[in-house]
Amino acid sequence: MDLISMLGNTQQVQSVLENQKPGVRQLLTGLSGSAKTLFLATIYKQQRQPLLIIESNMFQANQVAEDLANQLNGDQIYTFPVEEVMAAEIAVSSPESRAERVRTLSFLATGKKGIVVTSVAGMRRLLPTARQWRDSQTQIEMGGEVDPKILGAQLAEMGYHRDKLVGKPGEFAMRGDIIDIFPLDTENPVRIELFDTEVDAIRSFEADTQRSIENLESVAIMPATDLLANAAQLEMAGEALQADYQQTAAKITAKDDQKALAVNFETPISRLLAGERLENLALFVDYLYPDHTSLIDYFKNSGLVVFDDYPRIQETQRVLAEEAANWQTDMLGNRRLLPAQKLLVDVHHLMKQDQHPHLYLSLFQKGMGKLKLDTLGNMPTRNVQQFFSQMPLLKTEMSRWQKQQQTVVVLVSDAKRVKKIDQTFHDFEIEATVTTKTKLVAGQIQIVQGSLQNGFELPDLKLVVLTEKELFNTAPKKKVRRQTLANAERLKSYSELKPGDYVVHVNHGIGEYVGMETLEVDGVHQDYITILYRDNGKLFIPVTQLDMVQKYVSAESKTPKINKLGGAEWQKTKSKVSAKIEDIADDLIELYAQREAEKGYAFPEDDQLQADFENQFAYPETDDQLRSTAEIKHDMEKVRPMDRLLVGDVGFGKTEVALRAAFKAVAAGKQVAFLVPTTILAQQHYENMLARFADFPVELGLLSRFKTRKEVTATLKGLEKGQVDIVIGTHRLLSKDVVFKDLGLLIVDEEQRFGVKHKERLKQLKAQVDVLTLTATPIPRTLHMSMLGVRDLSVIETPPTNRYPIQTYVMEQNAGAMREAIERELERNGQVFYLHNRVSDIEQTVDEIQALVPEATVGYAHGQMTEAQLEGVIYDFVQGKYDVLVTTTIIETGVDMPNVNTMIVEDADHYGLSQLYQLRGRIGRSSRVAYGYFMYKPDKVLTEVSEKRLQAIKDFTELGSGFKIAMRDLSIRGAGNLLGKQQHGFIDSVGFDLYSQMLSEAVAKKQGKKVAAKTNAEIDLKLEAYLPDDYINDQRQKIEIYKRIRQMDTEAAFTEIQSDLIDRFGDYPVQVAHLLTIGQLKMNADDALIETIKQVKDKIQVVLSPKGSRLVSGEQIFEALSATRLKATVGFEQEKLSVTLIIQPKMKTGDWLRELAIFVETLVEIEKKQLVK
Repeated sequence: MDLISMLGNTQQVQSVLENQKPGVRQLLTGLSGSAKTLFLATIYKQQRQPLLIIESNMFQANQVAEDLANQLNGDQIYTFPVEEVMAAEIAVSSPESRAERVRTLSFLATGKKGIVVTSVAGMRRLLPTARQWRDSQTQIEMGGEVDPKILGAQLAEMGYHRDKLVGKPGEFAMRGDIIDIFPLDTENPVRIELFDTEVDAIRSFEADTQRSIENLESVAIMPATDLLANAAQLEMAGEALQADYQQTAAKITAKDDQKALAVNFETPISRLLAGERLENLALFVDYLYPDHTSLIDYFKNSGLVVFDDYPRIQETQRVLAEEAANWQTDMLGNRRLLPAQKLLVDVHHLMKQDQHPHLYLSLFQKGMGKLKLDTLGNMPTRNVQQFFSQMPLLKTEMSRWQKQQQTVVVLVSDAKRVKKIDQTFHDFEIEATVTTKTKLVAGQIQIVQGSLQNGFELPDLKLVVLTEKELFNTAPKKKVRRQTLANAERLKSYSELKPGDYVVHVNHGIGEYVGMETLEVDGVHQDYITILYRDNGKLFIPVTQLDMVQKYVSAESKTPKINKLGGAEWQKTKSKVSAKIEDIADDLIELYAQREAEKGYAFPEDDQLQADFENQFAYPETDDQLRSTAEIKHDMEKVRPMDRLLVGDVGFGKTEVALRAAFKAVAAGKQVAFLVPTTILAQQHYENMLARFADFPVELGLLSRFKTRKEVTATLKGLEKGQVDIVIGTHRLLSKDVVFKDLGLLIVDEEQRFGVKHKERLKQLKAQVDVLTLTATPIPRTLHMSMLGVRDLSVIETPPTNRYPIQTYVMEQNAGAMREAIERELERNGQVFYLHNRVSDIEQTVDEIQALVPEATVGYAHGQMTEAQLEGVIYDFVQGKYDVLVTTTIIETGVDMPNVNTMIVEDADHYGLSQLYQLRGRIGRSSRVAYGYFMYKPDKVLTEVSEKRLQAIKDFTELGSGFKIAMRDLSIRGAGNLLGKQQHGFIDSVGFDLYSQMLSEAVAKKQGKKVAAKTNAEIDLKLEAYLPDDYINDQRQKIEIYKRIRQMDTEAAFTEIQSDLIDRFGDYPVQVAHLLTIGQLKMNADDALIETIKQVKDKIQVVLSPKGSRLVSGEQIFEALSATRLKATVGFEQEKLSVTLIIQPKMKTGDWLRELAIFVETLVEIEKKQLVK
C-alpha cells in the first residue's frame, strides 16, 4: 500500500467523501503542512471529481501545487496565478503567469478531472464566459478548410498579435498562402500552408531560423491571453463605457477635472467603438464581460472547492479588498476610472451564493467567522522534531516509535541518497528496509524515494513521515520545473538592419543606412541598398555586394563619426587600426607559446570525497555548470598551468563551479587563494564557503578590513605553515607579507576591477599555478574564436532551475502601488531596492518613502560617499538592518542579496536597456518570486525616445528583442575589458564586426595558416535576378535572404536556402530562381579564380585572374567547354585568360545560364587536380 491508501481508509476521508453534496459545507481541523497536501491528494485519488483549492496567496499556492505534484501525476495539477496588487494586475504583466492561466482555463473547459490551485486574487478576477472560451479554441487539421480572413480575425480575438516575423509566443504572421502562428503552449511555432482555402501542410518550425522542423497532422491553438475580445464585444464595451462617461462628465463642474476625464477616456472610447483592442484593456474589463464570470463558473458543479486555511483566506480577502478600494479611490481622484466601474468579483459574496460542495481546512475552529457548517471533523497532526543530523537522538526516537508500532516512512529525494541514508541507518543500528512508494508495510521503518515539503506525524493512523529536512536540515533538491515558455530568447540576429542604423562599408567607411529600393538599370531590375555619407554623398550598392557592408556596433552605443565619400580619412583609420591589431596578434601568439612551455602541477583524478562534496549541493546543477566543471577539472589534471575564464551571468552558479575546483585542489593537498574586488564580497564568499565546507576538513581564512589585526596575523601564519587551506581576500592578498606554503590554485573574481599594479603582482603569482578567472560580463562569441588558445573559456548561459521568472511591471509612478509593493515584501521578511538616480535629493526621497511606509527602516547609498561609508551601508543592508535601500545606479555589483526580491525603479525611461537588464538581474536570485516595478512620471507627453524606451522595457518583460540588444551592449563592453582599455577606441573607430574580422585574420596569418586562394568575381548578366515585393515584402527579411545568398560557400548551403525559401514564402518566381543560380555561379567562380563574367549582347566574356590563368592551359579550357553546348573563343589579354562564350540564337535564358554554370563547375574540378599535382 502507499501513503494515499493508508489515509484513504480513515473515517475522516470517508466522511468528507460521503458528505460531498451540492451546498454542503464541511470543516476539518488539525491538518497542517504536507499532511494537508497528502490529505487533499487522497481525497482527489478516491473520487471521480476535480478539486479547486483556494490558498491565501500565490506563494502558498505554488508550494501546495509542488507538493501535490510529488504525490500525484504532475500533469493533472494546474495553477491560476493572478497578481494581488491591483495596479500591477492592470499593468503589463509577465507572460509566464498569463500562459499558465490560459492553460488552466483550457483544461477546465474540457471538464476533465484534475486539480486547480489558485489564490484569493485568482478568484476575484473577471473572465470571459466559459462558452466563449470553449469556442475560441481552434483546431486546424490537414485537408480542412480555413479562410485566412476569418482565421486572422479569430486569432486577433484570441489575443494574438500580428507581426512580419513570428518570434515569440502569442504572435502570428500571414504571407500569401502561408500562415505562421506561435501558440502559447508549444515549444515551437507552427506554419500552415493553404492551397486556396484547403490546408495543404502543417509543420512546426524554429523561430530563430524560421526553418521547418517536422510535419504535423493537426494543431490545436489556444488563446494567447485570458482577456478574449472580439470586435462585437469591444464595440459593446465602447457603447457602455461611453454612456457611463457621459453621465459622469455631466456631473463634473471643475474645468481641470473635465479635461482630465476627456484625456483619459475619449481615445479609448473611440478605439473601442471601432472594434480595436486596447493596450490597457484590463481597465475596462467590466464592460467587456458584463456577465461577471469568474473562475468558479468554469469549475464542474460536482467538483469540491477547498478553502485551505480559511481564517487566513478571510484575512487576505479583507486586506486585498481594502487595497483595491484605496487604489480605486486613487484612480477616481486622477479621473482614470469611472464611479460605476467594478473591476473585480466580490469573492465574499460569491462564496456565500456558491452551490459547490465546500471543504474548509483550518488548524482550529476559532476564527471561522459567521460560517454555517454542516459537518465538523478533526484529524490531528503533530510536527516532527528536527534532528539536525544527530543520529543517536534519531535512534532513540525510532525505537520509541517501534515500541508503539508506528509506521515510519523516511522520504528521500533521489536514489543515490537512499543508499547513503540506508547505510547511515545501518551504521547506527536503526533497522530500516528500503522499499518503493507503493509497497509500504504497517508498523515498520522504511526508506522510500519521494519528496514532501516537510515531515509530520498522524497519531490516528500511527504514521510518521520524515523528510531529509527533519533528519539533516537540508532542503531536498527541487524537481526541475518545466518551463512552458521555452526561452523566448531565440531572436533574430542583432545584425539586422533598420533604416537609420549606422553601417560600415569596408572600402568607403561609416555611413547611415537609408533603405533598400529596386532600381531599373539597362532594362534589368535589381535591388540596391542606399547609404548616406557626409555632405549628402549617396552610395548605391547592389545587394550582390552585401558582404562589404556590416552594421556598425560599438562598445558604448555612441554615435560614430560619419565619413566622406572618396576621402582619405577612412583608409587612414583602417591602417591605424590594422597596425595596432598586428601588435595585439603578436602579443597573443607570444602569450600562447609561453603558456605551452610552462610546467605546472597535474592534479589527480576525482575521488570519492569529491563526489560526496558535489552531492551536497542543494540545487540541481544546470548542464552548463556540469560542463564547465568538467572542463576546469580536465585542465587541472594537465601539467600545463590552467588559465581559464568562466563567464556567466550574476547568480548563474559560477561560485559553485569555482568551489568544486577549490575542493579538488585542497583534496590534493594544495592551497587555494580566492581573490575578490571588495570587502563585502570577501565576507559573503567567506560565509558562503563556511556553510558549504562545513562537513569537510577544510580550513578557511579571510583577509579583509572586517578582520582584527590579530585574526589577520593568525591567518598569515597559517598560510605559511600550510594550516590554512583556502584563503579569501581583497587585494590585501597581494601584499608582500602573504606567503603560501604550497599554492595550487588561484581564483580571481571580476578581474577587470583590479588596477594595473595589482595585475602585475597577479602575473607573478600566476606563473606556475592554475588560474581560474570569474566574470559576469558576457563576452561576444566572435571574440571567443580569436581568443581561443590564449585563454580557455567556459560559459554558463542557462539560469538555475528553481528561479522563478521576475514579474516585471511597467507603470506610472503611483504612491499606492509603491506602498503595496514595499509592504508585501516586508510581509515575507524581504528587502527592497529603490532606484533613484539623483544624489541631490536622495535624502528627500528617503523621507518620502519613510512617510509612505512608516514601519520600514530606510537607508541610502550613493557614489559620492567614501568607499568605507559605502561598504558600511551595504554591509548593514546585507545584514538586514535596513528594509529599503535607496540607491543611485546599483553600487555593488556581484554582491549576492538573495533576500532582496523587489526593486522599484523611478523614472525608468531614463535608463538604457543594458542598464535595466543589469539592474533587473540584481533581484530574483532565490527561490521566491521577485517583482520589478519600472515606474515613469505620469506626464501625458513622453518624448519619442522615452516612449521607445518604455516600449522596449515592456518587450523586455517578455525577454524579447530588447534583451538581445542589452546582451549585445554588455558583451561588447566585455570585449573591451578582455582586450584592455586602449582597444575601446579602435573598436569604436571601425565598428566591432570589422575589428573582430581583422583580428582573427591577423592571428591566422601570424600563425602561418594558409588561406585558400579565392577571387571576388564580378558577375554582370542581363537578367532579372532579385526578390520581388510580391514574394517577400518585408525589407528586413529581404536583406537577410540576400545576405545568405551572398555568403553561401557550399552546395549544401545552396540547397538549404532553396528549401528555406519554399518553406517560408512558398514557390518562387523566375527572378528568384535566377538570383539563386547567379549566387551559385558566383560561389563557383570565386573558387575557379575567375575575375569577371560579363554579358554583352549575345556574348558572355569570362576573364580569369593572373593566378588562375597560370594554372590552366588553353587545352584544359576546351576540355571544360566540351562538357557544355556552348561555342567559344579563347584569348589572352595582359596575362589574363579570357574566354568568350557565344549564346546560340534559339537558346532560352535558363538554358544558357545552366550551360555557363556547368562550364564554371568543370573548371573548378580541373584546377583542383592541377593544384594537387
